[in-house]
Amino acid sequence: MNSQVIEFFRPAKPVAAPQRWRVQDIEALFNLPFADLLYRAQQVHRTHFDANAVQLSTLLSIKTGGCSEDCGYCPQSSFHASGVDNQQMLDVETVRSAAHAAQQNGATRFCMGAAWREPSDADMHSVVEMIKAVRGLGLETCATLGMLNDAQTSQLQAAGLDYYNHNLDTAPEFYGDIITTRDYQDRLDTLERVRRAGMHVCSGGIVGMGENLTQRAGLIAQLANLEPYPESVPINNLVKVEGTALAQTEDLDPLDFVRTIAVARITMPTARVRLSAGRQQMSDAIQALCFLAGANSIFYGEQLLTTANPEVEKDRALLDKLGMYPATEKRQPESA
Repeated sequence: MNSQVIEFFRPAKPVAAPQRWRVQDIEALFNLPFADLLYRAQQVHRTHFDANAVQLSTLLSIKTGGCSEDCGYCPQSSFHASGVDNQQMLDVETVRSAAHAAQQNGATRFCMGAAWREPSDADMHSVVEMIKAVRGLGLETCATLGMLNDAQTSQLQAAGLDYYNHNLDTAPEFYGDIITTRDYQDRLDTLERVRRAGMHVCSGGIVGMGENLTQRAGLIAQLANLEPYPESVPINNLVKVEGTALAQTEDLDPLDFVRTIAVARITMPTARVRLSAGRQQMSDAIQALCFLAGANSIFYGEQLLTTANPEVEKDRALLDKLGMYPATEKRQPESA
């Protein structure tokens, strides 16, 4: 057999699977006329969801302050003089009671957040008991505990954790301007471990941190090209807290935030896109546009981790005004 024939029978080199979304494609979505972008997002949204139903999630800080990470936006970082004290972890009964109160107010998912780089063995023991207690109430469970190893993801899965939250925060190119105590790959590695353990992924980011449009598109590209993309995607508008590194950042145009919601909906059609931090500073009109753009989940309750959130009564009034309702409530459309 001659060399030409040998060459002919050599197996082809494997070809990497193409990304679903290039950054330039997502940037083009951002640049669509506003009405065209929202129309496209609405079409995608209505294909996969009841357009008037909103999932209600409540977030509780189970361990507040004293975090060893230097995230520029976070008042819980020990690098910042923001007035948030380092507090001990809550006990299981306190967490269970808070979850029960959230359930009574209509929440269906209860999220537990801890301010540290990664949990210790003792931390994990307490968190596992909290997850079991919250699941015992019939609520979906979510936790955000920082970086995890394989043993820890296995413990959380065995405890029955439904979702693990680990936000990418921003695009890889901008990440080093916001955080220096860990790198982007650390976040991706934790998300991969969560997937391997069989849990759902909750991952999103923060806009309004001084990033440019290409970097905002880069964040969405990172999320949308995860395989699979997250089932839950929180989009946060930076809450500027005195004492943090980003306290003096210029405000993001509210319509640019709405555009981010719409682009997340188009690129991740079946995800719950959560209108997250920053709602306290948003008008009813901007929130309504976010729902129109495809947001179908909110953090529900007066407090996020350390920053304020709209009161339950105010959120209920807004949903009523818009003819919207919690995702668990089945309603027939009114006849014409």
